[in-house]
Amino acid sequence: MPRPLVYTLDVREHRYYVYILASASKVLYVGMTKNLRKRVWEHRTHAMEGFTDDYNVCRLVYWERFQDVRNAIDREKQIKRWRRSKKIMLIEMMNRDWHDLSEGWYADSLQPFGGVAEKQKTRRSHDGSFLNARVRS
Repeated sequence: MPRPLVYTLDVREHRYYVYILASASKVLYVGMTKNLRKRVWEHRTHAMEGFTDDYNVCRLVYWERFQDVRNAIDREKQIKRWRRSKKIMLIEMMNRDWHDLSEGWYADSLQPFGGVAEKQKTRRSHDGSFLNARVRS
């Protein structure tokens, strides 16, 4: 006798975030991540070299949550295409005074994700590949 087909439903909740970071002088960065808390920490600790590291863009001023990664990617692309003035309007609708929305997230620990205080610096080599170097702090 053939076995019945059994379908399983993945009940894990997926969360994806589109976020905007700002520097003290209001330089803006738009990004997307699956783990907002960890990603903001990486920006704050300058774990990856690049735009946010160069301009010290590390204050979380806006975020949205999505359950579907495609919707999050589409929203990130949409916001990135906007003029600066429209991004500022979006931020100020949720966070009029540009407070750091991640304030207090890391108060309990200097290493919020466990392990040795180690960060990874990533940079692009001359041929476009990535070079990694671990730095202990």
